[in-house]
Amino acid sequence: MAFVRTILPVLTILFLFCSFSEARDFLVGGKENSWASPSSADSLIQWAEKTRFRVGDFLVFNYDPNTDSVLQVTKEEYESCSNSNPVKEYKGGKTKVELDRSGPFYFISKAEGKCKKGQRLTVIVLSHGHRAPAHSPLPAPEQAPKSLPSELAPTALAPAPQVGGANGVRCGFIGLLVGVVSLVGMILN
Repeated sequence: MAFVRTILPVLTILFLFCSFSEARDFLVGGKENSWASPSSADSLIQWAEKTRFRVGDFLVFNYDPNTDSVLQVTKEEYESCSNSNPVKEYKGGKTKVELDRSGPFYFISKAEGKCKKGQRLTVIVLSHGHRAPAHSPLPAPEQAPKSLPSELAPTALAPAPQVGGANGVRCGFIGLLVGVVSLVGMILN
């Protein structure tokens, strides 16, 4: 009985910690081929604006490794579609990039001309302490005032996406374990 009284709170805290710290995998663009063939010049930008990313999440890029690669670049390189000095280059056709810090990440295609046709992505990553508002925020203005730097321009917050597969299963198992231990504890009382 003392064992159940000790282990149950520990398992409950472990379950809560796990559910708050789950990393998620995001298929870039939301569809299997969205990175390789964006539906429009701004479709990836629109997808990223309505998706909420947190530190520890992953972006999954799918592309043809024979004709393309993904470049992580600076803001300046992103804006000019320059692939001459990337921060990092990802190859292989299926790339999983961890969003390991808060702030902006910039990605472009290495294939000639594809960045200018919309194969580029800016992702803004929120810190763990940032919480979603309880209500839907008002949309952001079309353009920020010219006196604000672009990093400080207001942005609209989007609803959080659903949790991805493997992490949900892992934490689901912990939840099941907490439930079973609770049930055993009630039976033994």
